[in-house]
Amino acid sequence: MTFTVESREGLESLVLGDSASRGSLVLAPSRGGLATRLVLGGVDVFYLDEATLADPTKNVRGGNPVLFPQPGKLTGDAFTHAASAMAGTLKQHGFARNLPWDVARTSTEGAASATLRLASSEATRAAYPWDFTVEYTYTLTSGLLRIDQRFLNRSATPMPFGAGFHPYFLLPQSEKGDAKIGTRAARAFDNVTKKDIVLGGIDLTSKEIDLHLHDHGAAPCTLTWAGGEIVVRGSREFSHWVVWTLAGKDFVCVEPWTCPGDALNSGERLLVLAPGEARTLWVEIAR
Repeated sequence: MTFTVESREGLESLVLGDSASRGSLVLAPSRGGLATRLVLGGVDVFYLDEATLADPTKNVRGGNPVLFPQPGKLTGDAFTHAASAMAGTLKQHGFARNLPWDVARTSTEGAASATLRLASSEATRAAYPWDFTVEYTYTLTSGLLRIDQRFLNRSATPMPFGAGFHPYFLLPQSEKGDAKIGTRAARAFDNVTKKDIVLGGIDLTSKEIDLHLHDHGAAPCTLTWAGGEIVVRGSREFSHWVVWTLAGKDFVCVEPWTCPGDALNSGERLLVLAPGEARTLWVEIAR
């Protein structure tokens, strides 16, 4: 197991390695705590648009962006939490993916791991009026990336939140025609047409796929193609799944969320922490 600090794509990056399984993980703490690259069994798992990574004015298209404190989009980019009457404004997918994270600790004992930390600040309170500390521990083992997440409410009032990931899995456009999404969902919301649909298979070669799976639940979700399979699974809180891709782009996103978009307004499947309470979640990506 190895851990190094290197310059990658012009950013100071943490590089976790497992030579025995030909695995590696690159983290960019200053760029939203982003996992930019993942290799499992010697094979690249993530797609990465390096131009967006290098431009701090853009959201990174690639890697595994962190979605907090609200995955998805709020109506009008604003919320009023009914139970507390507290309000704020958040852009799509929240602010965690755009803020620098601190490196809390690293280890090579048993497995290579790194814990990144994001704490509330004057800037976050202006958008989301709660005090929090969030820690994400990335652990690389044979054929597997595990991300343990810990959320702590440091406010004097209950704190609502949602969390998720937006992994861009590398899949050449030429191989999308035979690729399959393994889901038990029978219904979905099509965010392109803005309609609920019966799910009779997902054509990943379409111009745009943006499907929110209604009834997949907390089961693992798979992306399978001729060259292999990726399995995404998480703790029971990850019950909302999104599949997104664009024609001509070499990626398919299979996104685990704890709640749907606009949950800070609707209250649907929001997680709520009492003052001083902490909660842990986890997600795994395996190949």
